[in-house]
Amino acid sequence: MRILLITGPGGAGRTTVAAATAVAAARTGQRVLLLSADPGDHLAALVGEQTGEPVEAAPGLAAVPAAGVLVARVDCGGEFREELVALQERGSALLGMVGAWPLGAEELTELPGAEQFALLRALRRAAAAPGTDLVVVDLPPLHQAVATLALPAQLRRYLARLLPAERQAARALRPVLAQLAGVPMPAQWLYEAAARWDEELAAVQAVVEAADTSLRIVAEPGPGADAALRTGLLGLALEQLPVGAIVANRMVPQGSPDPWLAGLAAQQEKYAAQWAGAEWAGDVPVLPLGHLGRDPAGLEDLIGLAGAEGLVPGAAGDSRPSRAWVVEDRRADDGVLVWVVPLPGAHKRDLDLVRRGDELLLAAGPYRRIVPLPSALRRCTVSGAALAGGVLRIRFTPDPDLWPRRP
Repeated sequence: MRILLITGPGGAGRTTVAAATAVAAARTGQRVLLLSADPGDHLAALVGEQTGEPVEAAPGLAAVPAAGVLVARVDCGGEFREELVALQERGSALLGMVGAWPLGAEELTELPGAEQFALLRALRRAAAAPGTDLVVVDLPPLHQAVATLALPAQLRRYLARLLPAERQAARALRPVLAQLAGVPMPAQWLYEAAARWDEELAAVQAVVEAADTSLRIVAEPGPGADAALRTGLLGLALEQLPVGAIVANRMVPQGSPDPWLAGLAAQQEKYAAQWAGAEWAGDVPVLPLGHLGRDPAGLEDLIGLAGAEGLVPGAAGDSRPSRAWVVEDRRADDGVLVWVVPLPGAHKRDLDLVRRGDELLLAAGPYRRIVPLPSALRRCTVSGAALAGGVLRIRFTPDPDLWPRRP
C-alpha cells in the first residue's frame, strides 16, 4: 500500500487536489481511500453526494463510497472524548484519592491540538486498511502539517524523558521508595498508559517515515506562496521528510488578450519556473494544474482535473529518498568529524544549535528539532559549524578522554 500526504499553504486548494488525485488514481483501477480532517463541507461539495452506507475501511475507521473512492472523515471530537474518558477510568483510583469528580463524555469539548492527534491515529488505521492500494491524506495547511508529522517523534522523546522504562522496571520497590521519599510514587497505570501511547506513536512514526509514504505540496504560484513554500520546505528538511512533488495549482492559460489575465499568467509561470529550478526546492518536480475558471464542484470537475499529467501518484517519482544526515570522517586531514545536515533554503541568521548531552537542539527559522547524536559524535565536542549551498556542516572534535586511542 502507498500513502500520499498532501498539504500546502492555506487557500491553495490542497483539498481539491487531494480529491482529484484520489479520483485520478481510482480511474486507473486502484482502490483508493481519501482521508480528511476538514470539519467543513468542502470535501462533500467536491466529491458530490455520498452514496451507500458507511463501511469499515479499517478497524475504527468508517468510510463512505463517493466518486469511485472511499471517503473517510476524522471525528476529532469523538476521538478526544473517547481517549479522555478512558484515561479517567484508568486513573479513577487517583482521582478518588484527591476528591476529583470525573468529567462525563457529554460535557467534554475538544481542546486545541486534538485534531492533530485524531488525524495521526486515523492515518495509522488507514495504513492498515485491507484491500486498499492507495491512501490519500488531506493534511492541514503546510506549517501545521510540518508540526503534525513531527509530533510522534517529539512526543516519544518526551515520554522517554518523563517516564523512562527503567523506572517502570523498579515498580516492586515503589512502596519502599514512597515511604523513604514521603511522597506517593507514580501509579502503575501511568506507566502502562505511557507504554501504550509510545506504541501507538511508534506505529504512526513508522507510517510517516515509510518508503511507500510520499508528500506533495500544493501551492498557487505567486509571491505569497513562494515565501510560505520556502519556509515549509525548510521545516520538512529539518524533519528529514522528503517532498515528492510540488503541484502548481490554478494555473491560468497563457495567451489571453485580457491584460489582467495575461499579467497573472506571466507571474504564475515565473514562480512555477523558479520553483522548478530553485536550490531550496532541490530537484522536486513541479506539476502544473490548470484553473477551471470557477470553484471545482462535483465529480465532472474532479475528472477534468484528474486528467492532468503526473497527478496519479508514482508518475512524478513521488517515492524519494530522505535527506540522510551523514557523518564524514576527516580526522586524517583536519582532525574532526563532520555531520552533514541538508537544509535547502536556510539562512545563517535563521539557524541555531545547542549541544545538550547526547542530543543536539537545532533550530531553522520557526522550526526546532532535538535529535540524538550518532554514537561516534557523542564522544566529541562541537567545534564549529558552517552553512554553504543549503548544507549545514557541523564539526566535532574527538574528546581525548572519551575517544579510543589507536594502538
